[in-house]
Amino acid sequence: MRPESVEALAEIIRLTDMPLSPVGGGTRLRPGEGQGARIETGRLSGVTHYEPEALTLVVRAGTSLQAVQELLASEGQMLAFEPDGRAGSTIGGVVAANASGPRRVQAGACRDALIGVQFVDGRGEIIRNGGRVMKNVTGYDLVKLMAGSRGTLGVLTECAFKTAPIPQVSLTLALPDLEAGPAVAALTRALTGPFDVSGAGWLPERGALIRLEGLEGSVAIRRQTLAARLEGFGGLVEVPGMNWADLVPEARGGDLWRITCQPTEAPALLAALPEPLALDWGGALIWVELPPGEMPVLPSWSGQAQRVRGTEPALVPPMNSIVARLNRDLRARFDPRGILVGEG
Repeated sequence: MRPESVEALAEIIRLTDMPLSPVGGGTRLRPGEGQGARIETGRLSGVTHYEPEALTLVVRAGTSLQAVQELLASEGQMLAFEPDGRAGSTIGGVVAANASGPRRVQAGACRDALIGVQFVDGRGEIIRNGGRVMKNVTGYDLVKLMAGSRGTLGVLTECAFKTAPIPQVSLTLALPDLEAGPAVAALTRALTGPFDVSGAGWLPERGALIRLEGLEGSVAIRRQTLAARLEGFGGLVEVPGMNWADLVPEARGGDLWRITCQPTEAPALLAALPEPLALDWGGALIWVELPPGEMPVLPSWSGQAQRVRGTEPALVPPMNSIVARLNRDLRARFDPRGILVGEG
């Protein structure tokens, strides 16, 4: 189903009695998602309001992420957060997944840049919440609730964002000889200093990666002082043309797992895992591949591991009872018939 208007979408949801799976670009579907009749939002596209001077953008949810980024770049701007790099994404899919890339360590997640939403809930009601300017924060908590809801509370149809100027200079530096465990210690030193780091990750073929952005003179000074702070980890080298979207890997035949933790917990987790495919957020996000069907055996930690590519859904440890009850109550409020089975 490909509704061409919000009203048509609302009518579909009101009249249906079958499970529905809202889908944008379908680039972030996890095991077990997308099992219902698909509602594709690609025809709900286009920019409805853009004020470069006010740093605000309102766009329909089916608009491609690439189109949004190209429009903003034409005005020397970008989204005030950094989406993770998935070709073919829609902006609504980014919000539904709260898909937040390396700049999260500096600028926050997708939900932190989201200032307004319109969506159709499971009863077929059109709901608008939040505002179109940063000063209007009415209903801000509901706006944040929709980010990461993965289509289980409603089908996003329009999103309003804060934007930001594109940095004058973006520089990636590497400590190429570091393995994943030692890299976490180096990234922590970089993130806890006065260097305004906008990316801190690790790749097997690159080593530890650190991104500095801003005015040319500021970046040059921060690079010099950061090199002195990290001299015990080896020499920093520049990585020209680094694509930070590479920190979101694809599985190579096994199951892809996404593990979140506190950076201080990362070394113990890494010791219990095969070599990761990537680290992000200074070690707080671990991407690893395991054989099909295998579950990670990890020491106790504060985060969660989720299978994001594979045949069966899995979450380790399972969601605690309080969070599970809150989720059930929210879904019952927004989708009392239980027909929305989620998107990615």
